[in-house]
Formats: sequence, structure tokens, C-alpha cells
Amino acid sequence: MINLYKLITNILYPVLILLIYLRKIFKKEDQIRFKEKIFFSNFNVKRNHNCKLFWFHAASVGEIKSILPLINELNSRYKKVEYLITTVTLSSGDLAKKEIKKFKNVQHRYFPIDVNFLANKFLINWKPDRIFFVDSEIWPNFIIAIKKAKIPIALINARITPKSFKRWLMFSKFAESLFNTFNLCLTSNNDTKKFLTKLKAKNIFYISNLKLLNTIENNKNTELIEDFLLNKRFWLAASTHSGEEKFCLETHIKIKKKYPEILTVIAPRHINRSNEINKLCNSLNLKSKILENGDTFIGQNEIIILNSFGVLSYYFKHAKCVFMGKSLIKKFDKSGGQNPIEAAKFGCKIYHGAFVYNFEEIYKIFQSYKISEKIDSSDELADKVALDLTSKEKDTKRFSTVMNDLSDKTLKGTMKKIDKFLLNENL
Repeated sequence: MINLYKLITNILYPVLILLIYLRKIFKKEDQIRFKEKIFFSNFNVKRNHNCKLFWFHAASVGEIKSILPLINELNSRYKKVEYLITTVTLSSGDLAKKEIKKFKNVQHRYFPIDVNFLANKFLINWKPDRIFFVDSEIWPNFIIAIKKAKIPIALINARITPKSFKRWLMFSKFAESLFNTFNLCLTSNNDTKKFLTKLKAKNIFYISNLKLLNTIENNKNTELIEDFLLNKRFWLAASTHSGEEKFCLETHIKIKKKYPEILTVIAPRHINRSNEINKLCNSLNLKSKILENGDTFIGQNEIIILNSFGVLSYYFKHAKCVFMGKSLIKKFDKSGGQNPIEAAKFGCKIYHGAFVYNFEEIYKIFQSYKISEKIDSSDELADKVALDLTSKEKDTKRFSTVMNDLSDKTLKGTMKKIDKFLLNENL
């Protein structure tokens, strides 16, 4: 199976090169550094061989945010260490390049496509001393090369869905040979711990979700927007999916009976659906506006649809409550739930539907602290949002205390295992 995978990826290599170039044309890849993904001559290695190198591979923005506190903590504990962060997406690369400016010993590169000769060349060039793969990043050719090179590797904040677990079981021997390579597995939930056990991984521990370590960001927006939000009664529907916006608009209509001036802000998970949501608003006779990147004029509209990346945290900052999407529709039974952590760190009361599988443990914790609450109907959500909006201030202080405690416990527990991994102690 391993040899077959190598053969297929080698055959597909020219196609993947073409795909990367096409993505570049459509500005979905870094316009200058995209070749780091496809040609080993463009890894741009800057390796100080007088230092150890810890390599973190984190594909997307959420993973980058979760590992930065770890790197900061490692920096305080281990001297003469440099760090390499690799990412896949353009947005995660942009974030990584921005964040590493805070460090003197961290570099960023784009992760090469999973072809065996690229993997081998990458390891030869960089010679990492320890490797950390984050979340669900399982790249067979790289893992095989790492195994042959006998470099200790950890899988942190590991996440395996029931669907992907079933796929791995179809190739159980292949899967076992990959997952057995990891010297340490720290999972983001208990189900993943069970799945990894069945896949013959070793040294598996569930401590908590590393995304609890994410720090909040204060976006710089115009004073006009800030003044408007500060003087407006509004609530937020975040990361919504198709079918959920209608539910939120129905909620809006019901809240209007108590607060005629209510503003509802909808931030769809996929902003390319903004026009679709706007048409839905029109069909319900609701005044709506798509707020483009850099747009500051809201006017007399009662529904605002966000159509830009990187602004959601600003609305979390000012919202008293938020509905988190991908949680209402039955099809999300074993894949539902969006990350509620950032909203909680900004002191927002969080509401969600029944389907929150991806963040089930976190929601259970949040519910125990009355940070989040499951709702079953638009009537129920409207009543709870209306009640939240009667309060003058958010319960930010209590939320902050809870989140800081959870973050500290997660960091301490994670670092205890990572320290042993780095020192080659028994786990």
C-alpha cells in the first residue's frame, strides 16, 4: 500500500505542479513563494546548525493560532533552539509571516506537496531535531521519510472524525504503519483518542483542545463602525451555513417585537454566499446590506452581512451574545460545530444548535460555566438574545477568568507531555 501511494503521488506530481500554478493565477497561492510547495530548489533553507530545530506543521489559521503560545512557552524553557513553521493555505501563511515577527528564532515556509522525493529533500535540507504535526495533518510520504530518518515526531491537537476513521479502517495496515510512527499523540477530543488507539498509535493522551490557548486579537476598524456598534443594540450570528440564516432571520423578526431597532449581523462561514443571504433578506422584507472589506457605511439597514475575512473578532468584542453556526442542520450530526473559543474569550454568551460534534468537549465545559447554551427553536433563541440585550454590560470579567484558567490548565498539561517528548523520557 505504501509503495502504491508513492507511485500514485509521483505520477500525479506534474498535475499537482499545474494545479499550484493555476491557483497562483487565481491568487490562491503566495505570488512569490508558491514554488516552495513544488520544487525542492526553492525551500530557501536558513538553518543554524549550532541550534536544534523544532518543526511545527500547522495547515490553517486555527492551527497556527493554537501553536504560537506553545512556541512562546518553549522559547522560555529551551535555549539554542530555532523553530520552523510550515503551512498550506495562503491565509495561514500570511498569519504566520505576521506573527513570527514577534520572535527572532522562528521561520515560516510553505509545506511541500506530499511526494516522496520532496519529503526526503526537505528533511535533508532542514534536519529537524523534533517534529510536531498539528490537528489532522497526516501526509504519508512525509511520515514514511520521517520514520526512516528516525526523527522523533508528535501529533498534537489531533482530530479524527468518524468519517475519516472509517476511511482509515479500509486501509488498516497502512494506517497503523503511519500512526505508529508518532512518538506522542495529544488529542483534541476523547473520540480521537479512541480512534487512535484502534489504529495502533502509541502514547495517546487527551488533555484539552489547544485552541483554548488562542490569544484574542483587537482588530483596527474605523471609528464610524465602532461608534455605530457601541450605540446600537445588536447580536451576531457567526460561521453560519446554508439553512441557518433563515433561522437567524426568523429570530431577528421575533426580537424586533421587543426591540424594533435591533441589528442582526450575519457572518457566513463562506463569504461567497453573501448575495444568497441578501436575497433571502429581501424575500422576508428585511433591509439588509452586504458589508464589503473596507466599507464603513451601514445606514438604516437592520441586517448586516459580513463579506470580508479577518473582521469577526471585532464584532465579538462588541457583541453581548452570538449564535455559532454549523450546529442546527441534521447533516452536521458527526461533523458539526464551529470553534466557539474566540467568542468566549471576548465575553460573548454563546448559543448553538444540537450538532456540535467537532467541539463537543469544549461546549460541555462552556455549558458547565454557563458560557454557552443549546437552543432548539428560533422562539427560544429570540427570548434569550432579547434578555441578554437588556443588560448594559457583558460578563467579560467572569468569562475572562474562566478562559484564562482553562488556558493555563491546557498549557501546563500539554507542556508536561511535550517536555518528556523533547527530553526522550518515558511518556
